[in-house]
Parts: sequence; C-alpha cells; structure tokens
Amino acid sequence: MQLLSRSNRTSASRPVKILQFGNGNFLRGFTDWMIEKANQAGVFDGDIHIVQVHSKSANNPMMDQDCLFHVIEQGLKKGELIQETTLVACVAGITNVFEDYEAYLKLGENPDLRFVVSNTTEAGIVFDPSDSSPDRIPNTFPGKLTTLLLHRFKTFQGEASKGLVFLPCELIEENGAALKECIQKYISYWQLPAEFSNWIDLENTFCNTLVDRIVPGFPKGSIEEIQEKVGYKDDMAVMVEPYHFWAIEGPEVVKEEFPLDKADLNVKFVSDLTPSRTQKVRILNGGHTSMVPYAYLKGLRTVREAVENPEIGAFLKAAIYEEIIPTLDMSQEELNRFAADVLERFANPFIVHELKSIALNSISKFKVRVLPSLLAYHDLKKEWPEKLILSFAALLVFYKGNYQGVETPVNDNAV
Repeated sequence: MQLLSRSNRTSASRPVKILQFGNGNFLRGFTDWMIEKANQAGVFDGDIHIVQVHSKSANNPMMDQDCLFHVIEQGLKKGELIQETTLVACVAGITNVFEDYEAYLKLGENPDLRFVVSNTTEAGIVFDPSDSSPDRIPNTFPGKLTTLLLHRFKTFQGEASKGLVFLPCELIEENGAALKECIQKYISYWQLPAEFSNWIDLENTFCNTLVDRIVPGFPKGSIEEIQEKVGYKDDMAVMVEPYHFWAIEGPEVVKEEFPLDKADLNVKFVSDLTPSRTQKVRILNGGHTSMVPYAYLKGLRTVREAVENPEIGAFLKAAIYEEIIPTLDMSQEELNRFAADVLERFANPFIVHELKSIALNSISKFKVRVLPSLLAYHDLKKEWPEKLILSFAALLVFYKGNYQGVETPVNDNAV
C-alpha cells in the first residue's frame, strides 16, 4: 500500500496564514481539522505551518507524508453512530526550532501570516529567567515566540498591519493574557526596544480561548480497516470524537477574519469566556466527578458502563438536569443542549475512559467542579441536593481506600 503523500493526492495551494506551535494529536485533530473544513467550505483561505518547539529532532513520519494525514471521527452525534474520515491537507510544512533556528526565525518574514495557534501543555506558557538572551534558542515557548516576533518587527519595521492574532489552546485560564504577559516579561528582561513592546501591545491581539474535544489519537485497533478504506498507508492518522467546541474571546475583527463558525463548526466568538468555562466545569467536569465514586462503588469501571447502567445513568441525568443546571444563570435551552451533548459523549462506544483515571485528585476536583453547584442549589432551594449529597457521601466512602473487600483507586498528587 502506498504511503500517503502529495504525489498521489491533489490539494489546493493556499497562503500560509497560521503558525502552529505544537504537532500533537490534539491540534491536528482539532485546529487543523477545523481549518481544513473551513477551507473546504470556502469561508477561509489559508494554510498552516507547524513549529516543533519541544522535540530536538524533526517529525519524520509527518514529513514523509508531506504533512498530510486523516482525521477519523468516531462516536455518537444526535443519537446516530458517526464514522467519518477527513483528509487534512492544510498543513503546508513543518520546522523544528532546534534543527534550524534561522529557518524558524524566517517564518516571521511571511507577509501573509496572521494567526498563531499553540498547545504546548498547561506548563508551556511560562517565563524562565535562565533564558538570559534572545541571541540563543530560549527554553520556553513564550521565549521562542518573542524572538520570532522581534524578527518580524524588525523585518517589517514595526508596520502595524503585520501584527498577529494569538489563539492559544493551552488549558489554563486567560491563556491569551498569560502568553502576552510572558512575552512582555522577556522584552523587559532582555531590554528590547520600547517600540517593540508598544507594537506587541497595540498591534497584536491575544485572545483567551476555551477548547473541548476528546482526541484519543492514533487508532491502533482499527488502522488497517481505515487504511484499506482510504487506500493509503497513514502513520499520522488521528481519531477524534464528533463533538468539538472552541470559544474565542476577542474583538469583532477576529470573528471577521477567522469565520470558522460559518463552516458549520462549533466555534463561538464571545466577549467573556466565563459562562462557557463555567458551563463546561459544572456540567461536563462536574458530571464526571460526581458520578465516579458512586459508579466505582457499584462495581463499574468505565464511563460508558456507568452511563449505560440504569441506576447510575438515571443518577447522572438527575444530578445534571435537576441539581446542576438550575443553579446556572445562563440560557436554560443552551445548558440543556450542552448537557445532552455531554451525556452522548460519555456513551461513545469507541472511547474507553476508565473511572480510575478520572478519580485522580477527586477531593480537589470535587471542590472546584461539584461543591459550587451543591452550595448554590442549597442557597436557591433552601434544601440539599439529593444526588450531589449522595455523590459526596460516596466520595467519602471511596477515600477509605477499600469497599466491601475491593481496593478503591485513591490517587492524589502531593499538595
């Protein structure tokens, strides 16, 4: 079987408008897939260039396939089983910072460049004082980004129109603001020109974002069937769930220039991310956390088993619809729709999500994800929510470490 490459697949050539820091499964199954869909729908006309910022060597499998790969959606969508395959052809190239730093800096000279997307893990957006000079490759992602932006600033002599829009996908609150703060710290630490600092402030847009999609990654168990279907060997294929959501907090110009919502994608442009974050934490994460100890004590071991169990499934629905949603001051219609999506995602037959993995740090998770709903319900109704109190009781039993002779997977990080 032929290896997937551009010599055996035709694809349109578009200007590179997006610089993507990170080449992991999530960005390829989330952002790259979305850009491909937007290009196909005719609402966006741009390709992506990927930058590797952690690995010391180039991603040879990606380069061997000319940066082509398939994204396979598997799961439930509005009650129907979905198995769809999309060839992603919008990645135009890939550069490794450590193998060719000069080539990396030259990426900043691209006049068509407009957006920067990143997913360098929650620990990626940091300032490191050991990065003592912009003349050598910085350790951190923000440090590397600062050197590229400085090169761009100098190349275009501070031209206002050559500022960029930043869409970080790292799972930290106010990720855009955090990234900008780190860049400005490097500018100050390295004593770079004030004009450059002003250009960052005034001509660049740092959006806070919230992303949501389960991306299991390479489909080991079904890759032969998938390759037979597409007709090519693909070592970079990515499996994803059908559900996806990207909330972007930024000015109207971002929505106008990055209209992914017009490609029938679940992308939402907002002035405040707080409601979207609260909805996700309370319903999706809160549903997970409230269900896990009760389901585990009942002898269940995966999320799918739990939601398909009559007792646990009914408990979870009641907790979400009757005790969590009523405490949220948001559109009840939107909340109910989100809750239905959550329950459908939990029942995905293609994803094995073990309860013990969700049980990590359950006490701290309960405080953030469930306790606010429990207390808000009491304030609202003047009584305690039955299901969330039951969840709390199950959590206490779970933390004894043993239930009816069976060890419970209590696993907390040291504080």
